[in-house]
Amino acid sequence: MRSNILPVFALLLGTLFLFWGNGLHSLLLPVRGAQEGYSNEMLGLLGTSWATGFVAGCFLAPALIQRIGHARAFSVFISIIAMVALSTGIFIDDIVWVGMRALTGFAIAGTSMIIESWLNERATNESRGMIFSLYIAITLIGVVGGQMTLTLGDVTTQTLFLACGIFYCLAILPTTLSNAATPKPLKAVKLDLPALYRTSPIAFFGILMIGIANGAYGTLGAVFGARTGLSQTSVALMMSLTIFAGALAQFPAGRLSDRMDRRYVLAALAGVAAVAGLIIMVLHPTEAWVLIPLVALYGAAANALYPIAVAHANDFTAPEDFVKVSGGLLLLFGIGTIIGPTLGGPVMTRFGAYHLFAVTAFAHLTIALYALLRSRMRPPAPVEGRETYATMAVGTTPLSTPEASVLDPRGAKPQSGDAVEDEKP
Repeated sequence: MRSNILPVFALLLGTLFLFWGNGLHSLLLPVRGAQEGYSNEMLGLLGTSWATGFVAGCFLAPALIQRIGHARAFSVFISIIAMVALSTGIFIDDIVWVGMRALTGFAIAGTSMIIESWLNERATNESRGMIFSLYIAITLIGVVGGQMTLTLGDVTTQTLFLACGIFYCLAILPTTLSNAATPKPLKAVKLDLPALYRTSPIAFFGILMIGIANGAYGTLGAVFGARTGLSQTSVALMMSLTIFAGALAQFPAGRLSDRMDRRYVLAALAGVAAVAGLIIMVLHPTEAWVLIPLVALYGAAANALYPIAVAHANDFTAPEDFVKVSGGLLLLFGIGTIIGPTLGGPVMTRFGAYHLFAVTAFAHLTIALYALLRSRMRPPAPVEGRETYATMAVGTTPLSTPEASVLDPRGAKPQSGDAVEDEKP
């Protein structure tokens, strides 16, 4: 194991700092914005802007990386992210923040694609699954760690914004100091929507809805917590537990989906997420000890949906199309995360903070009903003919770019000699 990890240790360490800073900055902005009195619509646009930049980065970043090289591009992207994080602590303005978040999303897509392609080059066929799972675990640890860092400072000062800049600068050091061979050029992302729908209608439609729900809560969850009177520490804990509960729920839900029609598992999980959201919306709990467990239950169900939907699509995907389908689904999720916060902000303003979960409940109920409908229209893939959830979908996460699909054990394997000589910045 040590021999497999050492070649990619620097890349993984840089990844940890990158997502630590991203977790902190993504939570810091809505919490500070709520205290500044920014509208729900503007705070929702922070997520819309970030997701728009991220999707654009998936399409446009490969050309830039190919033009100037991985090492230089990585330095450029990290520099943009760090400058934006520091600037948001200087310019306390909602419109400025919305514009800057698009730059952050674009640059995060670029850095993630570079890291993922670099890891893919360094992985062997034997170590690919372990490195892929470790990479996803590190991104989740980084995001949760960054969110909990919010509890260590005062959001009304510049200290936490400075901490974001430090984490981002730390992210650049391990990778730029590494002597790992530079990966082969990235391929441009292609999105074939009709082909994706033909492959798996429920995965196509479900992941779009998952993106809407996760985008709405991921962007406005902290605003919801602040509007309901939770303390800064409780807001950070609530957001972190949502992710952590979803990570824990993936494996039992995934193993269950290996033994039965995955659409039934999708319907059940989406139903649980919808019910949890509706309970929060109807009961209006204000005490942290009541609200946070309900939100954790919501997160356990909601965040386990994505990889099972991907696994269902993979059941009907030929091996040579795996990367194209997975990359397309990631981009569909991105489109959903653009829609979700745009809807969530006005709904919260019109009906109150608790109605954020009306948006998520609508999306999850739609998934549940459509999954049950599709189960009557198409037979499931034979259980004995499937690859297991652990093989296909472990670690599958919308935090990644389409390059992560190549890292998956079912993805295209790198051929010897693909890597080129390391570039000097």
